[in-house]
Amino acid sequence: MRTVPISTIHVVDDDAAMRHSLALLLGVFGHCVLEHTGAATLLDAPGHLSGCIVTDLRMPVIDGLEMLARLRAAGSLVPVVMMTGQGDISTTVRAMKLGACDVLEKPFAAALLLDAVRAALAVESGAPAANDDDATFAARVSRLTGRERDVLHLVLRGRTNKEIGQTLEISHRTVEIHRARVMTKTGCECVQTLVRRAARTAML
Repeated sequence: MRTVPISTIHVVDDDAAMRHSLALLLGVFGHCVLEHTGAATLLDAPGHLSGCIVTDLRMPVIDGLEMLARLRAAGSLVPVVMMTGQGDISTTVRAMKLGACDVLEKPFAAALLLDAVRAALAVESGAPAANDDDATFAARVSRLTGRERDVLHLVLRGRTNKEIGQTLEISHRTVEIHRARVMTKTGCECVQTLVRRAARTAML
C-alpha cells in the first residue's frame, strides 16, 4: 500500500456510522480527521480550508455536488474525493468537471480510499502525482479505432447505448461491441474508472 502524506482530512457524511468508520480508518494513518454532518460548516469559511475533503455525494439540504460547486465558486481549490452509493455516468462526469479528484462507488476497499486521499493530498501540496497510469491510458486511447473513439466520447458525455446508436446511426448490438472493445483496450473495469482517467487526461 502506498504511503499517504499526513494532513487534515474533512469527512462529510450525514450517515454517522459511515462517517465514524472513515474517520477511524484515516486516523489510523495519522491524519487529523475532522467530522462534519453536512456541508454548512465547510462552506462558512471556504478560503481557510486545507488538506482535503472526503464527502458523500447524496446528503440532505446541500449535496456533495452542490458543496463542490460552491467551494469552487468561492475560489477554494481544496481537493475533494466524492463517495456515492448510486453512481451513474452523468453524475461522475459532473463531479469530475467541477474538479473532484476522484469519485468512489460504495462499497469500496480501504486501499482505494487511501490511494484517492494520497492523490488528493499530492494535488493540495503541489507535488506531482504518479502519472504512469494516465500515460498508459492516453496511449491506449490513441490506439482505438475512429468508431471506438466516437463511442468513447459519447459514453463520457453520459449517453446511453440507445442514444449512442441513434447519434452514430448504428445498431444497439454494434454499440455494445464497440463499447466492450473500448473498455478492454483502455484497461478500464467499469465506466466510472473510464471517466476518472479521461478527466485526468483532459478528455472531458
